Amino acid sequence: MTPDPHSDLVRKRQRSRATALALILGAFVVLVFAISIAKIQAGMPH
Repeated sequence: MTPDPHSDLVRKRQRSRATALALILGAFVVLVFAISIAKIQAGMPH
């Protein structure tokens, strides 16, 4: 059975979408971490 070029395109789009979502999620985690560190250093209550 020959691979379907359409399914390759779909997989490529899914992979790029998953990569973008992972980067956004990682940036959010870093942002929350940085805010938490800033609050701890400033001595602010939770």
